[in-house]
Amino acid sequence: MTTIGEALIGLLEAHGVDTVFGIPGVHTIELYRGLARSSIRHVTPRHEQGAGFMADGYARASGRPGVAFVITGPGLTNTITAMAQARADSVPMLVISGVNALGSLGKGLGFLHELPDQRGMMEKVALSSRRVTEAAELPGAIGKAFEIFATRRPGPVHIEIPLDVMALPADGLRQLPKRGAAHVPGERVIAEARPLISAAKRPLILAGGGARRAGAELAALAARLDAPVVTTANGRGLMHGHELNVPASPSLKAVRALMADADVVIAVGTEFGPTDYDMYGDGGFVMPEKLIRIDIDEMQLGRRPAPVSIRADAAAALARLGDDVGDARKADGAARARAARESAWTEIGPAMQAQVKAVEVIRDALPGAMIVGDSTQPVYAANLYYDHDRPGGWFNAATGYGALGFGPPAAIGAALAVPDAPVVCLSGDGGFQFTLPELGAALDAAAPVIFVVWNNRGYREIETSMLDAGVEPVGVSPVPPDFVLIAQAYGLEAERLQSVDLLGVALKKARSTGKPCLIEVTVE
Repeated sequence: MTTIGEALIGLLEAHGVDTVFGIPGVHTIELYRGLARSSIRHVTPRHEQGAGFMADGYARASGRPGVAFVITGPGLTNTITAMAQARADSVPMLVISGVNALGSLGKGLGFLHELPDQRGMMEKVALSSRRVTEAAELPGAIGKAFEIFATRRPGPVHIEIPLDVMALPADGLRQLPKRGAAHVPGERVIAEARPLISAAKRPLILAGGGARRAGAELAALAARLDAPVVTTANGRGLMHGHELNVPASPSLKAVRALMADADVVIAVGTEFGPTDYDMYGDGGFVMPEKLIRIDIDEMQLGRRPAPVSIRADAAAALARLGDDVGDARKADGAARARAARESAWTEIGPAMQAQVKAVEVIRDALPGAMIVGDSTQPVYAANLYYDHDRPGGWFNAATGYGALGFGPPAAIGAALAVPDAPVVCLSGDGGFQFTLPELGAALDAAAPVIFVVWNNRGYREIETSMLDAGVEPVGVSPVPPDFVLIAQAYGLEAERLQSVDLLGVALKKARSTGKPCLIEVTVE
C-alpha cells in the first residue's frame, strides 16, 4: 500500500524537487515515509526558522521553489519569520506541515502542539494555505502550489496534512495537474507602450529582483534604447560592468535626479517599495509620470498603477519590447549613467565607501560568488551602491521584511542549490548569533559556505541611529562570543582577521578547502 506520505514524496519528485529542509518530529513521521528511498535530499537545520531561511536561499540561488517540512504548532510558528521574508522578497517557498487529527481541530482539547486555528494563522502570511483531508486532494494541492510559483508573483505557500490523514492509502496518485505557463505580453499593451518609447529622448530602465533571470533581454533592450539601467538591491548582478549600469539605490538623490530627468521609465520586476526607493523616509521619491511597468502579478501592478502596465514574465516582456523598438538609437545613455554613478558614489560618503570596498574584496577574491547577507553595515552600504558580478548573486534580508539571522541558513541553502559557485555569508556579530547553530547544519550537509562575521561588538547601525536621534544608546551592545572557538567546536576551520586588507587571501584559502569555514573580521 502507498500512503499519502509516500505519495507526497513521489509528487514532489515529479515536480523536480531535489532537496527538502526540515526537522522531523512525531507529528511528521508519516510525511517522511519513502523519503529515504527517493532521490530527494533531506537537510536538517538546528531550528525550523533555519529550515525556512535555507529554503529561501535555495530558491533565490536556483530559481526553483525551496521546500521545508515542519511539525505542527511550534515547528510551523518557528517558520513564520522565514515565510514573511520570502513573501516580502517574492521568493517561491513551499512549507508542508502536519496538523493535529481532523476530529480535534478547533476544539481546544489540549493536544500536543495544538493551535486554535493553524491554517487561519497561515493564511495571513502565506499566499495560499490548504489542508489535505483525503488522498485525492494531494496532487491538486501540490500542483496548485507550483502553478502559483510559475504564473504569479511568488512567495510562500503552505500545505497541512492532519495526523490521521498522513497514513491513509493513496494508491494510483500519479496524474499531475498541468502547470501554468508564465504570462507573455499581448499586442494591445505593447501598442500602448510604443508611443511612449518612440517619443523618448532620455529613456531609463529600473530593474528589480523580478528581472534577475532576464539579464540577456534586459541588456539587449537597454542597448537598443541607449538607456541607463538602475538596479535595486535584489537586481544587483545584472549588467555588471556595463557602461549603462547604475548599481545604486533609488533612495539616493543622484539616482532620483536621473529618474526625474528621464522622459520615459521602464520598470521591470520592482515593487517600488520604500526599502529600495525611500529607505531614509524623507518622502523625496516621486513616481515617474511616463511609466511602463512590467510585473508578473496583476495585484502588484494595481498597487502602484502606471500609464502602461504589462502583466508578463520579465524576459518575455523585455524581449517583446526590444523587438518592437527597431533600430538602435542614441540617447546619451553612457554619459548619463556615468554621471549618476559618480554622483551616487560621492553621495554615500567615505564611511560607506569603505564598507562597499570591503564587499568588493569578497567579489574580487571569489569571482562569480553568491554573497548572502544579513543586516550588517557592509550589507547596508552595498545595498546603496555596489556592482556584483553574478545575476542574482547578491541578496540579503536588509530589504523587505528585514529578518535578522537570515544570512547563515540562507547561505547554506544557496550552497546546496549551486554547488559549483563560491558562497559567502556576510553577517554581523549580532545577527549571526540569531542562527549561529546552523554552523552544525553546514557541516552535516557538507555545504562549503564561507561565513564572514563582521564583528563590531554589537548592533552598531542601531547605536548610530540612536545617537543621530539624540537617544542615549541602550541594548545595542550584546557581548559576542569567540566565534573562532565556536566554529572550531563544530569542527570548522576558522581564523580571526584584524584588518580587511587580509580578507582576500583568507577567502581564497577558505575556498580551497572545499568545506565550510569561518572568518571573523574585527572592526573598531
